[in-house]
Amino acid sequence: MAPGARRYDPDRRQRIIDAAIRVVGAKGIAGLSHRRVAAEADVPLGSTTYHFKTLDDLLVAALRQANEAYAPALVLRGGEDLAGALARLLGEILEADRSRAELEYELYLAALRRPALRPVAAEWCESVAQALAEHTDPLTARALVAVMDGISLQVLLTGTPYEEGYAHEILTRVLRPG
Repeated sequence: MAPGARRYDPDRRQRIIDAAIRVVGAKGIAGLSHRRVAAEADVPLGSTTYHFKTLDDLLVAALRQANEAYAPALVLRGGEDLAGALARLLGEILEADRSRAELEYELYLAALRRPALRPVAAEWCESVAQALAEHTDPLTARALVAVMDGISLQVLLTGTPYEEGYAHEILTRVLRPG
């Protein structure tokens, strides 16, 4: 390549986002820096700051990507009620790749301290509630999201195994007409 020539690298931005997710997965959000991400992505430091002026910008992109990756399909199997399908799906998410679930919740909960992330976290909650509203009313759908988040956080924070029967019972109570 001629001196001073720019290398065409259309995937660089995506590699930086992927590297940020790996860094957060390994070091936590406190361990995220432009320098660490640049090293992980094998790009010059200036590339990370070119594509993402601040770490919050980078975290927004990482959270958005995590949200898009988290789009499991809710399929009711023969004879399965909505609570059962949700309990099963929650188990699949928590048991398939616990470290991935921890990473996604770490990014999601970072919105508590980083206001730039709040709209993306809210979009995720809203999209899940909208998907559930196809099976129930909008208010109950929002309650289901809150309960599933609560169960997920309890499992992830305490290190206890996921109990599908417990989740099914709690979700059934939310769905029960009152």
